[in-house]
Amino acid sequence: MSSLSLEDVERIAALARLELTADEKHLFVRQLTDILTYAEQVQRIDTSGIAATAHVHPDQRVEREDEPRPSLGVAAALANAPDADADAGLFKVPRVIG
Repeated sequence: MSSLSLEDVERIAALARLELTADEKHLFVRQLTDILTYAEQVQRIDTSGIAATAHVHPDQRVEREDEPRPSLGVAAALANAPDADADAGLFKVPRVIG
């Protein structure tokens, strides 16, 4: 069975830019180890006789046909947007990346 160490959790937290307390780190060691153990159990299931499917009900089509129809106009889309630039037709959004 897979088991994560405290160092593994600290590295994962650093990659995700998470600050964890000591208690949270120990909790995540247990929880992530349980998840990996369950994933290993699922991987051991013999699926050799089961055909691959893309949908749960392969005989039933659930997608709809694409039908062109009028969409929301630029002015209407920007009407309730905070800090929109109506002249440019753009939404202003907070900077996310550095």
